[in-house]
Amino acid sequence: MDSNFSMYTFLTFESLDILPFTIVPAFIFGTLTYCAILVFNMTVLLTIALNRKLHKPMYVLLFNLPLNDMVGASSFFPQLVSSILSQNRSITYFACFVQALLAHVYGAGSLLILSAMAYDRYIAICCPLKYNTLMCPNNLLKIIIIMWTFDITMVGLLFAMNYRKEICSTKIVDLHCNNPSLTKLMCGDTKLNNYYGLFTIVFTSGMAALIVAFTYIQILITVFVKRQSDAKSKAIQTCGTHLIVFLCLQLSGLVGLIAHRFEAAPPNLRRAFGACVMIFPPIINPLIYGLKTKEIRQNLFFCCKKVSPTKWKKKWNE
Repeated sequence: MDSNFSMYTFLTFESLDILPFTIVPAFIFGTLTYCAILVFNMTVLLTIALNRKLHKPMYVLLFNLPLNDMVGASSFFPQLVSSILSQNRSITYFACFVQALLAHVYGAGSLLILSAMAYDRYIAICCPLKYNTLMCPNNLLKIIIIMWTFDITMVGLLFAMNYRKEICSTKIVDLHCNNPSLTKLMCGDTKLNNYYGLFTIVFTSGMAALIVAFTYIQILITVFVKRQSDAKSKAIQTCGTHLIVFLCLQLSGLVGLIAHRFEAAPPNLRRAFGACVMIFPPIINPLIYGLKTKEIRQNLFFCCKKVSPTKWKKKWNE
Protein backbone atom coordinates (compact mmCIF):
# COMPACT_ATOMS: atom_id res chain seq x y z
CA MET A 1 0.00 0.00 0.00
CA ASP A 2 1.27 3.46 -0.88
CA SER A 3 1.40 5.33 2.46
CA ASN A 4 2.41 8.56 0.70
CA PHE A 5 -0.63 8.59 -1.58
CA SER A 6 -2.35 11.93 -2.17
CA MET A 7 -4.49 13.45 -4.90
CA TYR A 8 -1.28 14.98 -6.28
CA THR A 9 0.64 11.71 -6.52
CA PHE A 10 2.10 11.38 -10.02
CA LEU A 11 0.90 8.57 -12.29
CA THR A 12 2.55 7.41 -15.51
CA PHE A 13 0.91 6.59 -18.84
CA GLU A 14 2.22 3.93 -21.18
CA SER A 15 4.68 5.22 -23.77
CA LEU A 16 3.32 6.53 -27.07
CA ASP A 17 6.34 5.04 -28.88
CA ILE A 18 6.70 8.10 -31.11
CA LEU A 19 9.95 8.44 -33.05
CA PRO A 20 11.90 11.69 -32.39
CA PHE A 21 11.42 13.06 -35.92
CA THR A 22 7.62 12.56 -35.71
CA ILE A 23 7.10 14.43 -32.42
CA VAL A 24 6.47 17.86 -33.97
CA PRO A 25 4.21 16.55 -36.81
CA ALA A 26 2.22 14.48 -34.28
CA PHE A 27 1.86 17.53 -32.00
CA ILE A 28 0.69 19.73 -34.91
CA PHE A 29 -1.74 17.08 -36.15
CA GLY A 30 -3.22 16.55 -32.68
CA THR A 31 -3.54 20.30 -32.07
CA LEU A 32 -5.19 20.93 -35.45
CA THR A 33 -7.58 18.03 -34.87
CA TYR A 34 -8.61 19.46 -31.50
CA CYS A 35 -9.03 22.95 -32.99
CA ALA A 36 -11.13 21.53 -35.84
CA ILE A 37 -13.38 19.74 -33.32
CA LEU A 38 -13.90 22.98 -31.39
CA VAL A 39 -14.59 25.01 -34.56
CA PHE A 40 -17.04 22.47 -36.04
CA ASN A 41 -18.98 22.04 -32.80
CA MET A 42 -19.01 25.75 -31.95
CA THR A 43 -20.32 26.45 -35.46
CA VAL A 44 -23.26 24.12 -34.88
CA LEU A 45 -23.91 25.59 -31.42
CA LEU A 46 -23.89 29.21 -32.63
CA THR A 47 -25.99 28.40 -35.67
CA ILE A 48 -28.71 26.84 -33.51
CA ALA A 49 -28.49 29.50 -30.79
CA LEU A 50 -28.64 32.54 -33.12
CA ASN A 51 -31.45 31.35 -35.38
CA ARG A 52 -34.97 31.29 -33.97
CA LYS A 53 -36.09 29.07 -36.86
CA LEU A 54 -33.95 26.33 -35.33
CA HIS A 55 -35.42 26.64 -31.84
CA LYS A 56 -37.37 23.43 -32.35
CA PRO A 57 -37.26 20.22 -30.24
CA MET A 58 -35.07 18.41 -32.79
CA TYR A 59 -32.41 21.13 -32.78
CA VAL A 60 -32.66 21.83 -29.05
CA LEU A 61 -31.77 18.16 -28.44
CA LEU A 62 -29.06 18.39 -31.09
CA PHE A 63 -27.65 21.43 -29.23
CA ASN A 64 -26.59 19.07 -26.42
CA LEU A 65 -24.49 16.89 -28.72
CA PRO A 66 -21.74 19.41 -29.64
CA LEU A 67 -21.57 20.55 -26.01
CA ASN A 68 -21.01 16.96 -24.97
CA ASP A 69 -18.49 16.34 -27.76
CA MET A 70 -16.42 19.35 -26.72
CA VAL A 71 -16.33 18.05 -23.14
CA GLY A 72 -15.04 14.69 -24.41
CA ALA A 73 -12.45 16.22 -26.74
CA SER A 74 -11.25 18.65 -24.06
CA SER A 75 -10.77 15.80 -21.59
CA PHE A 76 -8.54 13.95 -24.07
CA PHE A 77 -6.63 16.19 -26.49
CA PRO A 78 -4.93 18.89 -24.32
CA GLN A 79 -3.21 16.34 -22.10
CA LEU A 80 -2.29 14.14 -25.09
CA VAL A 81 -0.73 16.86 -27.27
CA SER A 82 1.14 18.40 -24.34
CA SER A 83 2.63 15.01 -23.45
CA ILE A 84 3.61 14.45 -27.10
CA LEU A 85 5.53 17.73 -27.21
CA SER A 86 7.13 17.44 -23.76
CA GLN A 87 7.57 13.65 -23.94
CA ASN A 88 6.41 13.64 -20.33
CA ARG A 89 3.87 10.87 -19.77
CA SER A 90 3.11 11.69 -16.13
CA ILE A 91 -0.08 13.13 -14.67
CA THR A 92 -1.29 13.80 -11.13
CA TYR A 93 -3.94 11.50 -9.68
CA PHE A 94 -6.31 14.46 -9.35
CA ALA A 95 -5.92 15.46 -13.03
CA CYS A 96 -6.30 11.81 -14.08
CA PHE A 97 -9.44 11.49 -11.94
CA VAL A 98 -10.99 14.60 -13.56
CA GLN A 99 -10.02 13.45 -17.06
CA ALA A 100 -11.60 10.02 -16.48
CA LEU A 101 -14.74 11.56 -14.98
CA LEU A 102 -15.26 13.89 -17.96
CA ALA A 103 -14.50 11.09 -20.44
CA HIS A 104 -17.19 8.87 -18.92
CA VAL A 105 -19.72 11.72 -18.71
CA TYR A 106 -19.05 12.30 -22.42
CA GLY A 107 -19.38 8.61 -23.33
CA ALA A 108 -22.63 8.00 -21.47
CA GLY A 109 -23.96 11.41 -22.54
CA SER A 110 -23.41 10.59 -26.22
CA LEU A 111 -25.56 7.46 -25.96
CA LEU A 112 -28.32 9.26 -24.03
CA ILE A 113 -28.43 12.25 -26.40
CA LEU A 114 -28.59 10.00 -29.48
CA SER A 115 -31.39 8.03 -27.80
CA ALA A 116 -33.34 11.23 -27.10
CA MET A 117 -32.87 12.34 -30.72
CA ALA A 118 -34.12 8.95 -31.93
CA TYR A 119 -37.22 9.32 -29.72
CA ASP A 120 -37.86 12.79 -31.17
CA ARG A 121 -37.71 11.43 -34.75
CA TYR A 122 -40.03 8.57 -33.73
CA ILE A 123 -42.68 11.01 -32.45
CA ALA A 124 -42.27 13.29 -35.50
CA ILE A 125 -42.71 10.45 -38.04
CA CYS A 126 -44.98 7.97 -36.25
CA CYS A 127 -47.16 10.38 -34.23
CA PRO A 128 -47.06 13.68 -36.16
CA LEU A 129 -50.43 14.91 -34.83
CA LYS A 130 -49.23 14.50 -31.24
CA TYR A 131 -45.75 15.92 -31.84
CA ASN A 132 -46.43 19.46 -30.56
CA THR A 133 -48.09 18.07 -27.44
CA LEU A 134 -45.54 15.35 -26.63
CA MET A 135 -42.53 17.53 -27.47
CA CYS A 136 -43.79 20.77 -25.95
CA PRO A 137 -41.19 22.99 -24.20
CA ASN A 138 -41.99 21.58 -20.73
CA ASN A 139 -41.64 17.96 -21.86
CA LEU A 140 -38.51 18.79 -23.83
CA LEU A 141 -36.95 20.41 -20.74
CA LYS A 142 -37.85 17.33 -18.69
CA ILE A 143 -36.15 15.04 -21.24
CA ILE A 144 -32.96 17.13 -21.15
CA ILE A 145 -32.91 17.35 -17.33
CA ILE A 146 -33.54 13.59 -16.94
CA MET A 147 -30.88 12.82 -19.54
CA TRP A 148 -28.11 14.86 -17.89
CA THR A 149 -29.17 13.96 -14.32
CA PHE A 150 -29.03 10.26 -15.15
CA ASP A 151 -25.66 10.68 -16.88
CA ILE A 152 -24.00 12.65 -14.07
CA THR A 153 -25.53 10.50 -11.30
CA MET A 154 -24.49 7.16 -12.81
CA VAL A 155 -20.96 8.32 -13.61
CA GLY A 156 -20.65 10.28 -10.34
CA LEU A 157 -21.49 7.19 -8.26
CA LEU A 158 -19.00 5.17 -10.29
CA PHE A 159 -16.15 7.55 -9.49
CA ALA A 160 -17.27 8.17 -5.90
CA MET A 161 -16.35 4.53 -5.24
CA ASN A 162 -12.75 5.25 -6.34
CA TYR A 163 -12.29 8.63 -4.66
CA ARG A 164 -9.31 8.83 -2.28
CA LYS A 165 -8.69 5.07 -2.29
CA GLU A 166 -5.15 3.93 -1.53
CA ILE A 167 -3.22 2.84 -4.62
CA CYS A 168 -0.61 0.13 -5.06
CA SER A 169 0.53 1.13 -8.55
CA THR A 170 1.16 4.36 -10.44
CA LYS A 171 1.04 3.01 -14.00
CA ILE A 172 -1.98 3.84 -16.19
CA VAL A 173 -2.44 0.97 -18.64
CA ASP A 174 -4.03 3.12 -21.35
CA LEU A 175 -3.50 6.19 -23.51
CA HIS A 176 -5.81 8.26 -21.32
CA CYS A 177 -7.42 7.99 -17.89
CA ASN A 178 -10.65 6.06 -17.45
CA ASN A 179 -12.42 4.21 -14.67
CA PRO A 180 -10.99 0.73 -15.41
CA SER A 181 -7.42 2.05 -15.48
CA LEU A 182 -7.97 3.89 -12.17
CA THR A 183 -9.53 0.79 -10.60
CA LYS A 184 -6.44 -1.24 -11.51
CA LEU A 185 -4.33 1.13 -9.40
CA MET A 186 -6.31 0.47 -6.23
CA CYS A 187 -5.16 -1.76 -3.39
CA GLY A 188 -7.33 -4.55 -2.01
CA ASP A 189 -10.58 -6.00 -3.30
CA THR A 190 -12.12 -4.10 -6.24
CA LYS A 191 -14.95 -6.54 -7.03
CA LEU A 192 -17.67 -4.05 -6.02
CA ASN A 193 -16.15 -1.36 -8.28
CA ASN A 194 -15.96 -3.81 -11.19
CA TYR A 195 -19.51 -5.07 -10.68
CA TYR A 196 -20.94 -1.55 -10.57
CA GLY A 197 -18.81 -0.55 -13.57
CA LEU A 198 -20.17 -3.49 -15.58
CA PHE A 199 -23.69 -2.63 -14.43
CA THR A 200 -23.39 0.95 -15.68
CA ILE A 201 -22.04 -0.27 -19.04
CA VAL A 202 -24.76 -2.87 -19.53
CA PHE A 203 -27.60 -0.69 -18.23
CA THR A 204 -26.72 2.51 -20.10
CA SER A 205 -25.71 0.81 -23.36
CA GLY A 206 -28.61 -1.66 -23.18
CA MET A 207 -31.21 1.02 -22.49
CA ALA A 208 -29.89 3.22 -25.30
CA ALA A 209 -29.81 0.26 -27.71
CA LEU A 210 -33.41 -0.72 -26.86
CA ILE A 211 -34.68 2.84 -27.33
CA VAL A 212 -32.90 3.28 -30.68
CA ALA A 213 -33.94 -0.18 -31.93
CA PHE A 214 -37.60 0.31 -30.95
CA THR A 215 -37.87 3.82 -32.41
CA TYR A 216 -36.17 2.93 -35.71
CA ILE A 217 -38.21 -0.21 -36.21
CA GLN A 218 -41.39 1.80 -35.65
CA ILE A 219 -40.18 4.54 -38.02
CA LEU A 220 -39.38 2.04 -40.79
CA ILE A 221 -42.74 0.26 -40.33
CA THR A 222 -44.57 3.59 -40.51
CA VAL A 223 -42.86 4.86 -43.68
CA PHE A 224 -43.20 1.52 -45.45
CA VAL A 225 -46.90 1.24 -44.57
CA LYS A 226 -47.58 4.76 -45.88
CA ARG A 227 -45.70 3.88 -49.09
CA GLN A 228 -44.50 7.43 -49.60
CA SER A 229 -41.27 7.21 -51.58
CA ASP A 230 -40.01 10.65 -50.47
CA ALA A 231 -40.71 9.99 -46.80
CA LYS A 232 -39.26 6.49 -47.12
CA SER A 233 -35.95 7.59 -48.64
CA LYS A 234 -35.59 10.48 -46.18
CA ALA A 235 -36.35 8.27 -43.18
CA ILE A 236 -33.96 5.54 -44.33
CA GLN A 237 -31.19 8.10 -44.92
CA THR A 238 -31.74 9.78 -41.54
CA CYS A 239 -32.07 6.53 -39.61
CA GLY A 240 -29.19 4.91 -41.47
CA THR A 241 -26.77 7.74 -40.71
CA HIS A 242 -27.90 7.96 -37.09
CA LEU A 243 -27.64 4.18 -36.68
CA ILE A 244 -24.10 4.01 -38.10
CA VAL A 245 -22.86 6.68 -35.68
CA PHE A 246 -24.70 5.03 -32.77
CA LEU A 247 -23.34 1.54 -33.53
CA CYS A 248 -19.77 2.83 -34.00
CA LEU A 249 -19.95 4.60 -30.64
CA GLN A 250 -21.45 1.54 -28.93
CA LEU A 251 -18.93 -0.88 -30.43
CA SER A 252 -15.85 1.27 -29.71
CA GLY A 253 -16.95 2.07 -26.17
CA LEU A 254 -17.95 -1.49 -25.25
CA VAL A 255 -14.79 -3.08 -26.68
CA GLY A 256 -12.56 -0.49 -25.02
CA LEU A 257 -14.17 -0.84 -21.58
CA ILE A 258 -14.86 -4.60 -21.53
CA ALA A 259 -11.34 -5.41 -22.80
CA HIS A 260 -10.04 -4.09 -19.46
CA ARG A 261 -11.85 -6.95 -17.72
CA PHE A 262 -10.02 -9.63 -19.72
CA GLU A 263 -6.28 -10.04 -19.24
CA ALA A 264 -5.99 -11.94 -22.54
CA ALA A 265 -7.29 -8.96 -24.54
CA PRO A 266 -4.53 -7.39 -26.70
CA PRO A 267 -3.47 -4.04 -25.14
CA ASN A 268 -3.21 -2.36 -28.55
CA LEU A 269 -6.81 -3.32 -29.35
CA ARG A 270 -8.00 -1.80 -26.08
CA ARG A 271 -6.03 1.41 -26.65
CA ALA A 272 -7.17 1.73 -30.27
CA PHE A 273 -10.88 1.42 -29.48
CA GLY A 274 -10.54 3.64 -26.41
CA ALA A 275 -8.91 6.38 -28.51
CA CYS A 276 -11.49 6.00 -31.30
CA VAL A 277 -14.33 6.86 -28.89
CA MET A 278 -12.56 10.08 -27.88
CA ILE A 279 -11.45 11.16 -31.38
CA PHE A 280 -13.94 10.27 -34.10
CA PRO A 281 -17.45 11.07 -32.72
CA PRO A 282 -16.56 14.71 -31.86
CA ILE A 283 -15.34 15.15 -35.46
CA ILE A 284 -18.08 13.21 -37.26
CA ASN A 285 -21.12 14.33 -35.23
CA PRO A 286 -21.07 18.05 -36.17
CA LEU A 287 -20.56 17.13 -39.83
CA ILE A 288 -23.39 14.57 -39.95
CA TYR A 289 -25.94 16.09 -37.58
CA GLY A 290 -24.97 19.70 -38.13
CA LEU A 291 -23.42 20.79 -41.40
CA LYS A 292 -25.11 18.01 -43.41
CA THR A 293 -28.56 18.94 -42.09
CA LYS A 294 -30.28 21.15 -44.64
CA GLU A 295 -31.86 23.63 -42.23
CA ILE A 296 -28.64 24.14 -40.29
CA ARG A 297 -26.62 24.48 -43.48
CA GLN A 298 -29.02 27.11 -44.82
CA ASN A 299 -29.04 29.07 -41.57
CA LEU A 300 -25.29 28.85 -41.18
CA PHE A 301 -24.84 31.68 -43.68
CA PHE A 302 -27.35 33.78 -41.73
CA CYS A 303 -25.36 33.08 -38.55
CA CYS A 304 -22.07 34.12 -40.17
CA LYS A 305 -23.70 37.26 -41.51
CA LYS A 306 -25.13 38.07 -38.09
CA VAL A 307 -21.76 37.90 -36.33
CA SER A 308 -19.66 39.32 -39.18
CA PRO A 309 -17.14 42.04 -38.19
CA THR A 310 -18.57 44.44 -40.81
CA LYS A 311 -22.00 44.34 -39.21
CA TRP A 312 -20.63 44.89 -35.71
CA LYS A 313 -18.50 47.78 -36.98
CA LYS A 314 -21.55 49.37 -38.58
CA LYS A 315 -23.55 49.07 -35.33
CA TRP A 316 -20.65 50.54 -33.35
CA ASN A 317 -20.43 53.57 -35.67
CA GLU A 318 -24.16 54.14 -35.32
